[in-house]
Amino acid sequence: MVKLLLFDFDGTLFDTGLGVTNCVRYALEKLGIHETDESNLKKFIGPPLYDMFQELYGFDDETANHAVELYRERYQPVGFLECAPYEGMIDLVDAVREAGFLASVCTGKPTPTTMKILEHYDLVHHFDYILGSEFDGTRSKKHEVVADVMQHFGLTEHPEQVRMIGDRKYDVLGAAKCGVKCIGVRFGFPEPGELEAAGAEHVVDTVSELKAYLLSLN
Repeated sequence: MVKLLLFDFDGTLFDTGLGVTNCVRYALEKLGIHETDESNLKKFIGPPLYDMFQELYGFDDETANHAVELYRERYQPVGFLECAPYEGMIDLVDAVREAGFLASVCTGKPTPTTMKILEHYDLVHHFDYILGSEFDGTRSKKHEVVADVMQHFGLTEHPEQVRMIGDRKYDVLGAAKCGVKCIGVRFGFPEPGELEAAGAEHVVDTVSELKAYLLSLN
């Protein structure tokens, strides 16, 4: 029986695409790179920023870290508000909690930033727990966040009682490292076939489909 639902933030709970892509573009421009391919910018939505700057632009360690600093230079005062929860998503969270599930935010986004957004929208109280990475690099990998949330709820030895919900392969693979199955959502920012190839237990297209599937797990 599933007890705990772990919700990714970017591309799952919230559509954060505009803020992320605007801030990546800002960081790249500061580094002399004029990116015109929107698909490259969208690849930053969800995964660790440092990893994507290295993967897509071949940055060395120092340059990748500087790019992340430049990203945050715009994101902290402006970009964090360029987002909104997906329509029906907060109602979904309320419904699964009413059905007896625990609901936690489990994100690669820094915890302070995640809290800042949720506080702005007055949504903190809709979740049982909220955890992400930290600015100092703590929990920089998704499986580390998953593991710490499971530990918080005393479910480290019971991964079968946990489900991850996310829109990228990083959610699926990070959960799998902790023995947790993942439900993929296509309404976020996955590449075609990405979630299935990563091994998602089930994939849905809409928030309403996700709600029905999660309630069926009870």
